[in-house]
Parts: sequence; C-alpha cells; structure tokens
Amino acid sequence: MVQQSANVGDLLLRAGRDEDLAIIDRDGPHTYATLRRATSALARSIATWDLPPGSRVGLFSRNSLFWAASYLAILRSGHVAVPFATTLTTRDVLAKAEFVDCDTFFIDPALRATAAGVADAVTRVAGPSLLEEPLPSALAPFAAVDADDDAVLMFTSGTTSAPRAVRVSHRNIRANTDSILQYLELTPEDRIVVVLPFSYCYGASLLHTHLRAGASLSICDTFAFPETVIDTIRRDACTGLAGVPSTYQHLLRASSFRTTPLPSLRLLQQAGGRLPQPQVDAVAASQPQARLFVMYGATEATSRLSYLPPELREERRGSVGRGIPGVTLSVVDDDGREVAAGSVGEVFARGESITKGYWRDPEGTGTRFVDSGLRTGDLAYADPDGFIHIVDRKADFIKSWGIRVSSQEIEDAVVAMPGVHAAAAVGRPDEAAGESIVLFYVAADDIEVTPEQVLAHCRSTLARHLVPHEVHPIPGLPLNPNGKIVKADLKALAADS
Repeated sequence: MVQQSANVGDLLLRAGRDEDLAIIDRDGPHTYATLRRATSALARSIATWDLPPGSRVGLFSRNSLFWAASYLAILRSGHVAVPFATTLTTRDVLAKAEFVDCDTFFIDPALRATAAGVADAVTRVAGPSLLEEPLPSALAPFAAVDADDDAVLMFTSGTTSAPRAVRVSHRNIRANTDSILQYLELTPEDRIVVVLPFSYCYGASLLHTHLRAGASLSICDTFAFPETVIDTIRRDACTGLAGVPSTYQHLLRASSFRTTPLPSLRLLQQAGGRLPQPQVDAVAASQPQARLFVMYGATEATSRLSYLPPELREERRGSVGRGIPGVTLSVVDDDGREVAAGSVGEVFARGESITKGYWRDPEGTGTRFVDSGLRTGDLAYADPDGFIHIVDRKADFIKSWGIRVSSQEIEDAVVAMPGVHAAAAVGRPDEAAGESIVLFYVAADDIEVTPEQVLAHCRSTLARHLVPHEVHPIPGLPLNPNGKIVKADLKALAADS
C-alpha cells in the first residue's frame, strides 16, 4: 500500500525549525527555511524535465547547501538520487552513469573540467545558479512513493572492477537513521563538523541523522590541512566529529587535536574501517570530555550496523559492539550456520537497514543477500555476550605457509610503535609460502623509523607466523575517495617490490 509519509525526503525536512541553522558551508550559514526553499526550487526544476517516476538523477557536487537541497529535491520528487564522488574523472562518472541509466544531473560547476565534461555528455543539467534566483516561499509537495522503492543508488568502494551500486530504499534510510538517533541521542542543539563526502554512505548518514534531529552540519572541505577541522570546531562550536580511520590518523599526526581543548565537542564517531586500538585510545585521550563511539557498517546495510557504547570501550577493547537497534548480528560459517562464541566466521546481519541488493547484478545480490539478511564479507568472532570483534576482510586475509593470517593483527602491532603513523599488510603470491607477508608503513613527520626497526619490533611482539617477510616505508597509504585504504594498490606495489 502506497503511503505519502513513506517518502524519506519529507521525513528529513520535518524536524528543523525555519529559523534554526541547518548547514554552514563555504558560502556561510543557511537556515532550515533556506534549505526548504532551495529544495523546492530544485524540485520545481525537476518537474520541468517530465521524468518518469523512479528516474535516476545524478548528483556531482562538493558538500554544500546545493548538494543537500539537490538530494532532498530528487527524493521528494519520487526519483532516485545517484551521488558521485568528486574525485572521479569525467570518464569514470560517465561510465557509472551509463551503468545506472542516468542522463540527468545536478552539477556543481566549481568542479571545473570534470563538471564541464559531464555536463556536455548528458541530456539534462541543473546547477546552483537556480539558487541565485528568488526562491519559492512554500515547500513544494512531495511525491507518493512506496517505502520499498529505491531512494538512492550508492556506489560501493569495494574491490570489483565493474561498477557496483547498492539499491537503498526509503525504508532503509528511515530505519537506519532512526536507529542511529536512538543510540547517539542527537538533539537540535547538536552540530557536527563534516569532513566525509555526502556521496559516501557514512557521510550521507550524517546528513540524514542531523536533519532528522533538527540539528545542523558545518562543512569542512579542506581536510588536506587537518588543522582547519580544529578551527571549524572552535569557530562553529561543533558538538560532533565523525571520521574513518585515516581521518583520525591525520588529526593525530598533523593537527593540534591532541593538545587543543575543544569543550563544545561531546560526540566522536569512528567507522569506515578498523582504527588500530592504540589510536582509538589516543583519540579518546585527546578529547576526554567527548564520548567516542566505535562503530561498524556497510553500504549494503545503508550505513551503520553496530556500535560500542563509550562506557564499554575499555571492558570490550577491540570490539565494534553489538547490532544497532533493529539490527541483529551473528557470526556464521560458509553454510550459514552460527558458529560458537570465539570461533571465526563471517558477520551476518538482519534488519530493516539491509538494502535490496545491487543494481542489475543478480549474481552478486544472490551471493551476498541471503536468508533475508546480508553476508558482509567481514570475518569476525563474537564473545559470549555477543560483542563482535572484526578479524579482517575476507579479501584481505593472508594465507602463508598454510596458516590464515590477519592483516589487522600485524597492523595493530606496528602502529603501536612510537613514530609509526599508519600501517597496512598485504599478501603477495609466493611459490613456497603460498603468500608472503609484505608490510607498508608511514612514519611520523619528525621521527625516523627504519624497516629494520619495524621488523625487530614485529619479531619481539608477534607470533612467528605473523612476522612480515618484507617491510617498506611509504610516504602515505593509498586511499579511496572515502578515506579507506586501497589494498589492491598495495598488492600491486608489493608485486613490483
């Protein structure tokens, strides 16, 4: 049965009072009234295109009022938003757009050559110049949708060479958003500094949750200079910060995050990959007044799957917690049977946050989305109380001399060394061992750490089968647009070493 309230584009604009701040971007502060009027202006533009319901509409823009209003306008119009990372080339954007039959775009011309190339190649384009015209005084009506209709096609950052887009429904976004709000307890007084792109499911969840709570977002898009994050928190009295491991590693390495008091900051969120435990401790110690939530998620689950309550961080060291409200997590074997506590298997998730599968990929959908749930591709074990401990990605496990080796265990040991900023271990095909272990590490700017020192540290702290066969310093680890380590690039580098 179709219900008008199923449209998540309506849900996200309900809470904020007109006079309250919604978004602060490079152009300044914008109230909820402005956001609603901007959304209406862009929705009216969409109406002139006479698109069939459920059409895919691309969004290629930096984080901004324009991005948020475009996204909400697409959803409220009954179409499907397709966000694209701003780091993509013109060729990449167009290839992904063709894959999802998307030839209509909202484009930020400030992206210059790439934006121009995309605009020239597609049928319909609108930009932020629409927001320079007099804006409508009333919020345009929203389209009726079914809760299980596609709302967003979110491209994954996985390792497959072909594009892979996750079909996220209106129901998925509502369920994941309300669950996150339940445990974070966000209020209209909260304001998060945003360093993650909205085109990434984690970044989008920040937009969803803060709009749903009537709270605000302060966009900081100059993370190449991490101190600007500190400046933004202080300037805008931000109460929250969310990041992936590389976010916090950069803040610890290249900013005053450790030493600058930030009294407004009350919530820290960490997801998007495993931050080594020594650095989790360093983040928590840097801002002791803030509650640090260690979390775990997947694009295929809308965003968030689990969280560890801050008060359990010491008691459950290394855990990503248990399922968020409405999500159940278990650890299963290859046949889908739950394994005993302490045994390693694959994380399996069920709940309304689990998405519909992959766009035009029945084989991939059939492999991952089984038994009304999701096989996440992450290997883990659960303790007797059900707290999940991620061991590694299935794709990142190294098999050396017949032994399965967790790359994360090696990385944790190396990052604990004084002077080591980040580390990543990969396997390289080896005729004798099956795979040899190759470690790459990034040293702090002001400390010399030699490969010999790293190797000696590994020999003194790790079991023999975990000691890398080769160790290489590297200026920085390769990251994808969402800040995650690209181990495929490191494997290629290891093959050439």
